Amino acid sequence: MQESLFQSMPGITWLSVRDGNPHARALFDKHYSRYIYADGRKPKLFIGPGEKMVLMTPCGRALFAWRKFRSMDHQEGVNCAIFRNEGAGTSSELIRAAVELAKERWPGDRLYTYVNPRAVVSANPGFCFKMAGWRQCGVTKKRNLLIFEFLPDQTGT
Repeated sequence: MQESLFQSMPGITWLSVRDGNPHARALFDKHYSRYIYADGRKPKLFIGPGEKMVLMTPCGRALFAWRKFRSMDHQEGVNCAIFRNEGAGTSSELIRAAVELAKERWPGDRLYTYVNPRAVVSANPGFCFKMAGWRQCGVTKKRNLLIFEFLPDQTGT
């Protein structure tokens, strides 16, 4: 990504990009949740079906994607499908800014995400979400992923 092109955008935390953006794809490919197909295919679109908002920081070092879809485990709301930060700033601040954008687009909807405690390098999995005002609300039955949520009436951002 041409960093110099984006560094002249003070005050902008996130830029909207399309699902399939090659720079966003490069960050996505490094995330622990990336699914690797047995046949080696690499679909252009990577966020998945549903209504989505794909965000990158102006410096190109962080990716965040919201996805509203019918969850197979019956979660209600808008899902943080991916968050990856490779030095674009404080993770909790980036999450807070992404929450504000989601609240504008989907007012009144619950926001939620999954964290795999076995795949993150942290003694406190989900810490950046907790620091952004999210709370752990459960664990999935099949994969024991931690479920975090941010409720529509919360003001923790």
